[in-house]
Amino acid sequence: MSDVAATNPLNDLFHRLRLSLAWVAAQFWATLLLILAGAAWTRLPDSYAWQVGLSLFVPLVLLAGVLALEAGTIRKLFHDEQSRVRFVIGVLTLLVWAAIVWAAWALLDWCSDQIPDWAGYLNSRASAHLRATLFTYDHIQTWLTFLVWVFRWIALPAKVLPYAMSSAQWGWRLPWRKIIRLLLNWRWWLAVIIAALLAVEWPSHFFTGEPYGTVTHQVWSVILKLVGTYLLTVVSWVLLLAWCAVLLSRGARAAEKPADDSLVPAPVGAGPLGEDSVKLPLPEGDDDSGGNA
Repeated sequence: MSDVAATNPLNDLFHRLRLSLAWVAAQFWATLLLILAGAAWTRLPDSYAWQVGLSLFVPLVLLAGVLALEAGTIRKLFHDEQSRVRFVIGVLTLLVWAAIVWAAWALLDWCSDQIPDWAGYLNSRASAHLRATLFTYDHIQTWLTFLVWVFRWIALPAKVLPYAMSSAQWGWRLPWRKIIRLLLNWRWWLAVIIAALLAVEWPSHFFTGEPYGTVTHQVWSVILKLVGTYLLTVVSWVLLLAWCAVLLSRGARAAEKPADDSLVPAPVGAGPLGEDSVKLPLPEGDDDSGGNA
């Protein structure tokens, strides 16, 4: 890595993206192919046994393709790191983290279903004045919905992604100090918040307006909105992966960098006598002191 990229995080980010250009491009076209294949899978007939077997086999292939794509991109973004595990091991570790994300997602879905009941209960526990002003049913429901959104799109990715990327690179010998240092870095949380706003919150407003114009205009409007949503999502995801790799690698270099003692004052003669030491002459008269004694 160049010295400029090592000192500037943004230069390091673009340096890694440039070296990983093939895998970054694959995030766009391969992800689209996987989405289209998944849509085609939902249309498979199940009249015969071989069709049922094919409908069960295709999801496994799609899952393997997604994990291989993400593992390859992550490992390429860590291009300057050593001691990485084999590619297959990295893919299998991502499968474990995908299962953890799925379980957390299911829990958050359950929380979303319980929001109306929780809002009604909290509203009933407040005083009459607060129920009518601040802690209304609608207010509490909005706050709880926002809280679940934060856990789903900010807290969960911010917590899991550093572990998943580290395991894809180094296996289960996770660099705990690097990960903890990253989780305490405000730059990482800011990046996750920006990615969530760009990839999730902003595109959610694309389809809220009422359709207008001719049928052709509405069709093209939907196509452009889908393309914009797809590009925003993939770009945010790739940049988040690259930024995580930057912060993890920079944290490792900061931990391994020795302390600079070039400006620490030391008394003359404090070190051992070696080849670079200077032998000072004795004061005059010292040679005769032994003879006059």
